[in-house]
Amino acid sequence: MAHKLEPVSSTAGEPADDAGQAAFDRIIAADSRIEPRDWMPAAYRKTLVRQISQHAHSEIVGMQPEANWISRAPSLKRKAILMAKVQDEAGHGLYLYSAAETLGTPRQQLTEDLIAGKARYSSIFNYPTRSWADVGAIGWLVDGAAICNQVPLCRASYGPYGRAMVRICKEESFHQRQGFEILLELAQGTPEQKQMAQDAVNRWYAPALMMFGPPDDDSPNSKQSMAWNIKRFSNDELRQRFVGMMVEQVEVLGLTLPDDQVRFDEESQKWEHGPLDWDEFKEVLAGRGPCNAQRLERRREAHEDGAWVREAAAAYALRQRNAQEQNEEVA
Repeated sequence: MAHKLEPVSSTAGEPADDAGQAAFDRIIAADSRIEPRDWMPAAYRKTLVRQISQHAHSEIVGMQPEANWISRAPSLKRKAILMAKVQDEAGHGLYLYSAAETLGTPRQQLTEDLIAGKARYSSIFNYPTRSWADVGAIGWLVDGAAICNQVPLCRASYGPYGRAMVRICKEESFHQRQGFEILLELAQGTPEQKQMAQDAVNRWYAPALMMFGPPDDDSPNSKQSMAWNIKRFSNDELRQRFVGMMVEQVEVLGLTLPDDQVRFDEESQKWEHGPLDWDEFKEVLAGRGPCNAQRLERRREAHEDGAWVREAAAAYALRQRNAQEQNEEVA
């Protein structure tokens, strides 16, 4: 269902285009899709670049907490599965950076903003992975929250973003099942293993709920994104839906959620949960989380270490282009 459109005015530097605005409004009202060559308001473009780039940064930075456990996974099978998952996350970043580039922002600029600390990524990836069970908790809780948030994005009004999300969500579903299976095996193991699993769930539960963003009353961008059909549900709606999913699944695991206030409200037909520490959320977003500095430093090092690869690729592309032009002249 398309949300009611709010009036959008031209922003500084954007020429007025009444016909373009009218066409844009018709597409959004029809719940259809905007494509890269279509006219779009500058504010719509800016919102998409912000959201898609943050999503891409999250995929790339999100490789770090789990990659840390590849060499320490408890079996060859676990190493192979985890390595494949980390590779998937790199691919997700590639799809999303490519989608952002169709909006006119070069990937180099997006990357420079990230490593300079100017761009945000999901707060969840600034927490440490202390045990093997954390890999399971990330898969079950973090990827589970990602799926809950991202499946509606498959119908995002911007075509390249929605199409990228279709493939990403398919792979994230596998990641979530992988995490669930890790926790299930630990929960059915020794008392120490079950306690390890429970400890991981205790630590990752609240940060996973905060992944959906601040409460709706404190979310300045959510309402407009829904009006443009970029988002389909508000932060609180998605959070409540996710809690309901976790209540059922945690019983299968034989574990508990660290929240004694979780309940289903019959009157509102919504799941409710205990209070979250939004001050902690703001601290992490401000760069003062447990692993913010470490995550950015690792990303900066990787970018600098890969400079020679980018330079070699660019030189090879230039040589190929020059050779093609010479062949065309001879012909």
